[in-house]
Amino acid sequence: MHEHWRDPSQHIVRVLRSAPLPASSLVSVGFAFHWCPPRPRRFEPLTADEARQLLTTAQGHRLHALFELALHTGLCKGELLGLRWEDLDLDTGTAAVRRTLQRTSTGGLTTLPTKTRASERRIALPARCLQSLKHHLEEQQRDRHTAGTEWQHNAHVFTTPQGRPIDPTNLTRAFTTLLRKAGLRRIRFHDLRHSTATLLLEQGVELVVIKELLGHAHIGVTATVYAHVRLRLQRDAIDTLSTALKSLAGHETVRDDGDDPPLCGATVR
Repeated sequence: MHEHWRDPSQHIVRVLRSAPLPASSLVSVGFAFHWCPPRPRRFEPLTADEARQLLTTAQGHRLHALFELALHTGLCKGELLGLRWEDLDLDTGTAAVRRTLQRTSTGGLTTLPTKTRASERRIALPARCLQSLKHHLEEQQRDRHTAGTEWQHNAHVFTTPQGRPIDPTNLTRAFTTLLRKAGLRRIRFHDLRHSTATLLLEQGVELVVIKELLGHAHIGVTATVYAHVRLRLQRDAIDTLSTALKSLAGHETVRDDGDDPPLCGATVR
């Protein structure tokens, strides 16, 4: 049952194979359901200046470490809220992404496995995030002392002041308030993930590295979602080359084609 949940396409393929279709059609259908490139989605990533402004404004916020982690690693909202301290190695600077925190149809907060095997991954944490997480741990320990017997022991990295898991909706509200305080345009929390990928592409990071960081099952997903970003970077590169070629053309000098005799300071007799 668990495997069917992780990859429902396999169940669909089995159903289709039971239909009276030619063998050649079954091969193509099976492949189509194994992976199909997603349609590009519209999103509004932050610029580098906007991202810096957001993090500066987040200084002093009790979830400052979460926003740092979101922008530096591209983790989804559910992945961030599902992190436990056992998933973090603050000595080696790594994090294991194993689960997500979601509100289910029954109305409760539930911890679920990641969507795909590729989503379950280990990522590197930059020094800035490690520093923020260590400070956050100290703050959480103070919250635990203040809450006393009301503290909920669930080992989540990001919790309420009473130790309870944070509702994703409440995180969205906190993020919207932070954007307003920073004087930034309103975007979705998920656009922080797109901001991470876009900024990495602008820095020249290889697509396969971004794919692994985001936990995409196929590099084609990453290429499709950020195709317009890559096209913009191509245009910028071509414009830079065009400017350089124009500059060279303006400084052309007369070249020796090899037909004229070499210049010589001595008199020819």
